[in-house]
Amino acid sequence: MSRRFRSGSELLPVLRSLKPQPANGVRRVLAIDRTPEVVIKVVSSGSNSLAAIRIHLETMGRGTHRSLEDDQGEPVLGKTAVDRLLDDWNLDLDELYWRQPYLVPARRTPPKLVHKLLFSMPAGTPPEKLLLAVRHFVREEFADHRYALGLHTDDPHPHVHVIVKAFSEQAARLNIRKPVLQAWRQKFARCLRSQGIPAKASPRSARRRGRPPLRGPVPSLRVA
Repeated sequence: MSRRFRSGSELLPVLRSLKPQPANGVRRVLAIDRTPEVVIKVVSSGSNSLAAIRIHLETMGRGTHRSLEDDQGEPVLGKTAVDRLLDDWNLDLDELYWRQPYLVPARRTPPKLVHKLLFSMPAGTPPEKLLLAVRHFVREEFADHRYALGLHTDDPHPHVHVIVKAFSEQAARLNIRKPVLQAWRQKFARCLRSQGIPAKASPRSARRRGRPPLRGPVPSLRVA
């Protein structure tokens, strides 16, 4: 066997010399973007029943680390205030309308009376700034809709529950599609950054390649 094939160790110095070296001996380090991804979840259950919506609103504001306010920023405290809020929204008339047999066949589920949304950020996010960002978002995005929102700090991740009437005051129905949800995420990220909270809203394809966003079950509304 030829000497040059006897051992590969003799070729290592040559191969090292051929490897491109960074200028001035500085090693290149890939930058990792650890900016938190915003989270907006749509909660579908119990959105087409007035009784379920009433329970949801009552639970949203019940507890030491929970609050509930209407679209005017006024606090909603207790069952009487919740009943007054629902009467003001006329959800009982909406429910009666959609349960007419000539409008909705018996086998079809009645449409949603409200949309339930969850806005969440990682642990350590200032809750009061998160609430301000969500207020800014809903005030602009749902200007023609009735809504209520509540900040919860009883979980490690501060989050805000938002319940918005499906039909606007002009009887326009709110439909939440994937492009709409992504646009909301981008707008919510801007609202957070305006409060000094680092946030981004990467497209779904980019989130799959990078660091996974906050996942898991929707924070419980049960009172400890």
